[in-house]
Amino acid sequence: MKTQNLVYNSQYLDEVLTDIQEAKNWYKEQKEGLEVDFAFAIEKAIEKVLKMPTAYTPRYKKVRIAHPKTFPYNIHFYIDEECKTIVFTAIVHNKRHPKFAMNRI
Repeated sequence: MKTQNLVYNSQYLDEVLTDIQEAKNWYKEQKEGLEVDFAFAIEKAIEKVLKMPTAYTPRYKKVRIAHPKTFPYNIHFYIDEECKTIVFTAIVHNKRHPKFAMNRI
């Protein structure tokens, strides 16, 4: 999936869509409607990244991490300056081992 802002395009690894769907399924099992709140929180956090991607400090390799406000998840992404693209690599629970996301780049 690709989107575009004024400066950068955005791209999502296929695994990111799987990450989101798996988390939504888990939250739905916990409480009906909670998956909608989760999706909204992720969407808002991604919107912030798209507006100001360089506001996030690189954490490993060239990957930066954003956090939705109300859910314990990390949104991993990097900026490909050559292609002017923000590449989202993982959306994972913050208790998950960091190597899980690192192995995707």
